[in-house]
Amino acid sequence: MPRPFHLLLTALLLAAAPAHADSDGERARAALERGEIRPLDAVLAAARTAVPGDVVAVDLKRDDGRWLYKLRILGPDGRRRDVKIDAGSLKVIDDDDDD
Repeated sequence: MPRPFHLLLTALLLAAAPAHADSDGERARAALERGEIRPLDAVLAAARTAVPGDVVAVDLKRDDGRWLYKLRILGPDGRRRDVKIDAGSLKVIDDDDDD
């Protein structure tokens, strides 16, 4: 992903974040520091390997004791795909067409 697009995506995510995002961001940073999750760059690379296209949304959630990234990817064919990735192992858990 080109650096300007990555910076724009980060800025948009921060601007659109709800008020409780500070505590969510702090939880995510703490999980990264403890080694429970991988850095976002690694997650984006795993997603691009699994599903070609542009990442248009990213969400990090804790589910059943593990961290999951849910990414929405717009493919070169214009189709939207939702991809779930284990934030610790980078294993693709689910890959669904959204259309």
